[in-house]
Amino acid sequence: MKRVDLLRHLRDCGCELIREGGKHSWWGDAGRGTRSAVPRHREISEILVKKICRDLGIPQP
Repeated sequence: MKRVDLLRHLRDCGCELIREGGKHSWWGDAGRGTRSAVPRHREISEILVKKICRDLGIPQP
């Protein structure tokens, strides 16, 4: 999955950027108290997308 598509999905589900790390961007949802790291690669594997969505408590795209 393209990173821009994943970030669009995260925003649509109510998540927001917490901070930029060294090699990852940290996204979270303050209402649910969840957060997850999103790597800065153009392509993100489907397995990792599934893990990020599960960590944030949102549906998969």
